[in-house]
Amino acid sequence: MPPLEALVAAGHDVAVVVSQPDKRRGRGGVTMPTPVKAAAERLALPVTDRVDDVLDADVELGVVVAFGRLIKPHVLDRVPMVNLHFSLLPRWRGAAPVERAILAGDDVTGVCLMQLEEGLDTGPVYATEVVDIAQDETADELRARLVAVGTRLLVDQLASPLAAPKPQEGEPTYAAKIDAAELRIDWAKPRDEVLRLVRVGRAWTTFRGKRLLVARAAPGERTASLPPGSLTTTHVVCGDGATIELLEVQPEGKQKQPAADWWRGARATQAERLGE
Repeated sequence: MPPLEALVAAGHDVAVVVSQPDKRRGRGGVTMPTPVKAAAERLALPVTDRVDDVLDADVELGVVVAFGRLIKPHVLDRVPMVNLHFSLLPRWRGAAPVERAILAGDDVTGVCLMQLEEGLDTGPVYATEVVDIAQDETADELRARLVAVGTRLLVDQLASPLAAPKPQEGEPTYAAKIDAAELRIDWAKPRDEVLRLVRVGRAWTTFRGKRLLVARAAPGERTASLPPGSLTTTHVVCGDGATIELLEVQPEGKQKQPAADWWRGARATQAERLGE
């Protein structure tokens, strides 16, 4: 159950919900609410996209989850807030902690319930839960598990008055937002690095001058002395000579499809390479 619905189910009075503004989504460009706003409307809760509206809502505590905007000091001075953050702080402060943990090859991550401060995820921590990262887990799959763990942690912690939070300990690392250029596959990298990039989502390469999205892949059973990016059926050679097996791809301008279907239709030859 998502955090908003879980708080309502636990009997907490929600005075106002703040969500991002409506955006144009999909091919038709239809203006649609965020999932949080849609949930608030289903629950008949007041909802706004202006953070300052909480100042007049007579609230005791603000709960922030994946909001994507910094809360300004004049709001924090009047409304205490807690933040559910999907990492083991101070590791991976910032916008993309789930993706950065996967890219770095971390074995574990977690959820922190922290006191919100003006700084970027710098506040002291009320509670933490550690979560193992499965070797083949995608960012979307991991995020879904963290939401479930975090929701339970949040509801449990708010069942009674919060204890004093503890300062973060350790060397901070920062999880900058992932941009499209960073998701381009460099086939000269070792196989494990390529697979981690695919697990993040929206990883892409090029084939015959057009973009090819690699939606799913797995470790290949073959090794090859061919140049990186070379195709042997649906297997692609990486920089360490190991291969990945393409499972699902999306050619530019087309729908996702099994990689075997794409390969048969493309009639790719071993002389052709991805990324050129």
